[in-house]
Amino acid sequence: MARVAVVTGGTRGIGAAISKALKAAGYKVAANYAGNDEAAQKFKAETGINVYKWDVSSFDACAAGLKQVEADLGPIEVLINNAGITRDATLHRMKPEQWTQVINTNLGSLFNMCRNVIEGMRERKFGRIVNISSINGQKGQIGQCNYSAAKAGEIGFTKALAQESARAGITVNAIAPGYINTEMVQAVPKDVLEKSILPLIPIGRLGEPEEIARCVVFLASDDAGLITGSTLTANGGQYFT
Repeated sequence: MARVAVVTGGTRGIGAAISKALKAAGYKVAANYAGNDEAAQKFKAETGINVYKWDVSSFDACAAGLKQVEADLGPIEVLINNAGITRDATLHRMKPEQWTQVINTNLGSLFNMCRNVIEGMRERKFGRIVNISSINGQKGQIGQCNYSAAKAGEIGFTKALAQESARAGITVNAIAPGYINTEMVQAVPKDVLEKSILPLIPIGRLGEPEEIARCVVFLASDDAGLITGSTLTANGGQYFT
């Protein structure tokens, strides 16, 4: 029987690529999204992947959303925590809501999602959790104290939960992408991209969402059973850990 995989932020950008790659690998996929109904319905029509709308920063919303996924598709065995937002500002100009929105969505969502699936995974003695962190959680970034803190927190969360869950047959890993060719990066002015970003990437190009998706498919597979508590760095050589 096909395993059920949930991908948060799963209808656009890296998340959409992950959802499609998991479906191609034989999983039954549920793609979560926050608010863009038009994009989500277009994604569903194009891919045939079920989409579910809820706010990952809300524990109760996650509980209800995941309950519906399990009613529709079956027990959740794979969880990809990909949803994230940015509210960039230097700290001396950052408003409290810019901090809390990013922390609650990017980091709080890991608790909200994992807490609601971990007991079932422990009972079944199998689970795969992959958290999508960021290069900026590893090295920091000007104007992103909130985002960098959240993404660094994801890595710490990953290591702790991996230790708690290993004997229950659950692996927990993180992926830290660098600059990926998504809508967000495409919005960067071309001259900034060519003069300030690409020269920092040794391979000389942006990553593609599908490259991150392939990393996820591997970590979600039986073949990756020995790997847990790890952070897979996928940034074209821009930053080494």
